[in-house]
Amino acid sequence: MQYILKRTLPVLLFIAVSFSCSVNNQVTSSTEVEKWQEQAARVTIIRDDFGVPHVYGKTDADAVFGLLYAQCEDDFNRVERNYMWAIGRLAEAEGEEMLYSDLRARLYMSKEEAIQQYESSPAWLKELCQAFADGINYYLHTHPEVKPKLLTRFEPWMPMYFSEGSIGGDIESVSTNRIKAFYESDKSLGLNSHGSGLVQPAILDEPKGSNGFAISGKLTESGNAMLLINPHTSFFFRGEVHAVSEQGLNAYGAVTWGQFFIYQGFNDKMGWMHTSAYADVIDEFEETIVKKDDKLFYKYGEELRPVETSEVTLSYKDGENLKQKTFTTYRTHHGPITHKNGDKWVATNLMWKPVDALIQSYTRTKKDNLKEFHQMMQMRTNSSNATVYADADGNIAYYHGNFFPKRDTAFDYTKPVDGSNPKTDWQGLHPLEETITLLNPQNGWIQNCNSTPFTAAAEYSPKKENYPVYMAPSPENYRGVHAIRLLEKVDNLTLDKLIDLAYDPYLPGFEVLIPGLVKAYDKHKPNDPKLKAAIDVMRNWNYAVSTESVAMSLAHFYATNLLKNGSAPKGLNLMERFEYYADKSPEKERLDIFSQTIAQVEADFGKWNTPWGEINRFQRLTGDIKQPFNDAKPSIPIGMASGNWGALASYGANTYNTKRLYGTSGNSFVAVVEFGDKVKAKSMLAGGQSGDPDSPHFDDQAQRYADVKFKDVAYYREDVEKRAKSTYHPGERVKK
Repeated sequence: MQYILKRTLPVLLFIAVSFSCSVNNQVTSSTEVEKWQEQAARVTIIRDDFGVPHVYGKTDADAVFGLLYAQCEDDFNRVERNYMWAIGRLAEAEGEEMLYSDLRARLYMSKEEAIQQYESSPAWLKELCQAFADGINYYLHTHPEVKPKLLTRFEPWMPMYFSEGSIGGDIESVSTNRIKAFYESDKSLGLNSHGSGLVQPAILDEPKGSNGFAISGKLTESGNAMLLINPHTSFFFRGEVHAVSEQGLNAYGAVTWGQFFIYQGFNDKMGWMHTSAYADVIDEFEETIVKKDDKLFYKYGEELRPVETSEVTLSYKDGENLKQKTFTTYRTHHGPITHKNGDKWVATNLMWKPVDALIQSYTRTKKDNLKEFHQMMQMRTNSSNATVYADADGNIAYYHGNFFPKRDTAFDYTKPVDGSNPKTDWQGLHPLEETITLLNPQNGWIQNCNSTPFTAAAEYSPKKENYPVYMAPSPENYRGVHAIRLLEKVDNLTLDKLIDLAYDPYLPGFEVLIPGLVKAYDKHKPNDPKLKAAIDVMRNWNYAVSTESVAMSLAHFYATNLLKNGSAPKGLNLMERFEYYADKSPEKERLDIFSQTIAQVEADFGKWNTPWGEINRFQRLTGDIKQPFNDAKPSIPIGMASGNWGALASYGANTYNTKRLYGTSGNSFVAVVEFGDKVKAKSMLAGGQSGDPDSPHFDDQAQRYADVKFKDVAYYREDVEKRAKSTYHPGERVKK
């Protein structure tokens, strides 16, 4: 948004008000409004030339208050939805189809339990949680034209549901379809088998992960360590923010809408980048249920333990009406019952330590050095992520996950285990020293692209044989292969060179796949001039993506069609499938599918030799959470590609009742950071900071995104003020 100050009513007027005010139909006392105003007066928000909010508060709580207020200015819609989802009330706004998402949230924590968690928190954390609620509620109070879909008042216990920061966290791995099948079915023993194992992404899904690189000073021009922060998330899932207090907070980076801590970012001493570790930290326990005197028990060793039951009543929107549905839910000491395998009820156990997770997420942003950061990691509640680290002292480090239950390796925890056998229970947590970590490897760089940690630092990587298999089941992927090749050649690096490296256009997946296609053609030489012309394009391709590349267009659809319709055996990962289609698949199949691909591109775009930029586009038409797309509306060509093919700068695009592909995930917030006497950084945000289509910051970074034209980060106050477009306190109304 463009921010221009507008005079507001004096504080004294509000103090004089003796009647109750209203926050979006929620009664609020004048005393509470006065409290909000007093806190707002201690907060200054400076919006820079890209709309990034730099929030300054006297205390951390003041900064949190201003940070949430600023987030609501930018995208209240996403702030509200994240909490409707997290606390289990999404169906009240979006209908019955979200009922089992809500039930999943309630299986793991009730509102009463969330309140208890909040009440048991340290005083300083309760203060931050209260500031979180107050910042949003003050925004709603001062913006009566904003009509929430559901949450007219936010409460300080709500962050307990949303404490780690990654997309959905661990809980999103628990299938709502299987929860629905169990809680809607006849749960009598022996009925309904719903499969086993946690939900896995489909082979064609764009990788939802991230890239993190840490570079030692011996490989940089300045002699300072550098960090690449490159999350691959849904577009517009996070905003770019800066939060500062006089109590030592000075964090910059990406914030998940509605959270009061910077999730991936840096301060002036160190930076942290989370990537999805895909470690095995969620387990399923098959329970043997026994019914006795109309009560339910489960076997555990030689004993029968009572199954805990509770009633959960959920509301859901049905047209203009609100209906309710009540469920009896079940729990064992392993966790809530989430589904059935044959005649076994299955409890799904995952990390659920809201207070500790929130403490770790927030205090991480205020650490000054590796020793402090390592001590923070001893909390071991960052369960869904790996962490890549760099600091001003020149250290680089890597933590592959942070929460690992100790398990008996005699059992295969990639599958459900027998909950009646006490030996399958979690036996506490591995201490941090037993987990996969890496500190200052001699090669001078660390990378993680959601693949195995055993190639994180080339020959100086951790050794697979030193760790339980459940700590790192992920295979290598093409992004990891790509990163290693580039980093092995790094020298004299600058921030601009790090950006070039992070956007290197080469696609190693096609280096494997395409020669097998050309080989099949050369062997059979079909009499088809169009096929010959297309094969010649592929033969001469350098496997690099660009907007001008015809080979990229054909390769994308050829690979997609192979993965959809090819004959690869089941169970192969993507790299194994590419190797199969390159060397082992029937040659006729390769040529047939490539011929079909040529016809498809020609039918959809008018000619088979359509450049990639005509197909692969960026478009942002509305502020809707689920974006609409339209081939007839303006869009921007994008010379990036899917992370599946090995693109470091991932661009996950698909069709949406369109011919063209439109990006919805991949490179979203990206930053490169250099640590030294002063921190230096450059950043990029897909689209823009604001979710409001009328704001100039709705899409002011879209063309820059396509051109890979990063902006300089304004971190120090003097630099922020030089680029200030508006300066105001929360509550002061601003124009767009």
